Amino acid sequence: MSTGLPKIDLLPGWDCYDWRNARTILQYGHPQEWSDIVDVLGNFSLGKEALAAKGGRKSPISSAIDGQFYYRDWKETKFETAVVVDGQQSDSPTHKVDCFKGKIALEVEWNNKDPFYDRDLNNFRLLYDLRVADVGVIVTRSTALVKWMATGYLDLGRETAGTGSSTTHFEKLEPRILGGGAGGCPVLVFAMTPDLII
Repeated sequence: MSTGLPKIDLLPGWDCYDWRNARTILQYGHPQEWSDIVDVLGNFSLGKEALAAKGGRKSPISSAIDGQFYYRDWKETKFETAVVVDGQQSDSPTHKVDCFKGKIALEVEWNNKDPFYDRDLNNFRLLYDLRVADVGVIVTRSTALVKWMATGYLDLGRETAGTGSSTTHFEKLEPRILGGGAGGCPVLVFAMTPDLII
């Protein structure tokens, strides 16, 4: 019996993983958001120039994905939350969610340091516990894509194009989800594979 995240056959070019029935909740409880996700990711491809781009605040790949969601009325969102004990309030704001719409929180992790996954999952847990989010979605790289980029088969103009062992890819995310990083929040993962490269 597998002890990993359940893998589902969903979109060509993507490895997809479903934790706590996230897909069912999304597809049938939030059909518009589900349609947006399938449309944006189903039409996404990885171009050579974007793969070769140097790092910065946000890569062209992350910006391209975010931009398609923003076009469909998803918003970058920061929630102002607080804890009140015996009348004493302690502010506890969340980190910004890359894309949020209709109680679905979506994060794009193309080439960050892998502790960003901890932040994302903790955000999902908090928003789920507060009944603000029903599902968390993470769009990231498959480990196969990171290994492929490191082999040098593609002339990216750089040696590794962000393929360090501490960068974001599925192998770094899976144990965090299995370890309870998102609490009770259902999580759907879309991991880009080399099949998306054009």
